Amino acid sequence: MTRRRVLTLALGAAAAAVARPGAAQQVPWSAGTERPTTKAPPNATDCHHHIYSSRFAVDPKAVLRPGDASIEDYRQLQKRIGTTRHVVVQPSTYGLDNSGLIEVLQTFGPTARGVAVVNPDVSDEELGKLHAAGVRGIRFNILAPGGATSIDMVAPLARRIAPLGWHVDVFASPDLIVQSKALWSSLPCDVVFDHLGRVPAADHPAFAVLTELMQARKAWVKLSSPYMISTIGPPTYADRSVVAQAFVRAAPERCVWGSDWPHPTEKDKPDDALLFDLLANWAPATTTRNRILVDNPARLYGFT
Repeated sequence: MTRRRVLTLALGAAAAAVARPGAAQQVPWSAGTERPTTKAPPNATDCHHHIYSSRFAVDPKAVLRPGDASIEDYRQLQKRIGTTRHVVVQPSTYGLDNSGLIEVLQTFGPTARGVAVVNPDVSDEELGKLHAAGVRGIRFNILAPGGATSIDMVAPLARRIAPLGWHVDVFASPDLIVQSKALWSSLPCDVVFDHLGRVPAADHPAFAVLTELMQARKAWVKLSSPYMISTIGPPTYADRSVVAQAFVRAAPERCVWGSDWPHPTEKDKPDDALLFDLLANWAPATTTRNRILVDNPARLYGFT
């Protein structure tokens, strides 16, 4: 057999491996190559991810400045784990400049929704522009050093966005969640708490506050980023899984799932297929899992 023939056969085998359904696939900003063992239902939704581009203006106060994590990179992740709908969250890196978010949403089209970052100076015209692009919430990253928003902005901005049918998205410490219980209850719109509310255990007071809000149909919790504050780590993230399971038992109709790709807080990137498979452990019943992946996001973000 000639050297050329050997090379041709090798290239043909490689191309077939790429084309074969279920083939291993490397995705930027994600460890591992295998697909999840859990099959995603039609319209499965990733309710929390980011897009980064060196073309977007960086907030001078931003501490977190990852490299480019592109639209095409994220589409590769979708192919790997099987999600089709998704929510792009404005990262702290770009502060109050949502122009990149609008561009991203327009490129993704109707399968995408967005969560923007604004302050009380935002104009009604800007809010309308964001709504037309697909934004359905505003984020308060209280934990971001030098962040563009603060907790005193939540109430006045909630009053501005409530008529649009938007929600407030909060990333805060569990202690602040407890201290601000009256605030969350008083808002004229829903509140979505990122990344399991960073609740360290199901017996923490923040868990009781969040589940009470969820059961009162005031709040939602994102089942995302189990690697944050986990002391056990992969593959089980057992300490965080206990909390996720407790949220699902308490209010499955108020839970959504998110990848947090490209995992900007993590030096060692997690395996996104493993993270998706964790949901089968957190919500073993297929009907409950489909509710979390499809029905709940459709209601919260207005997917049709």
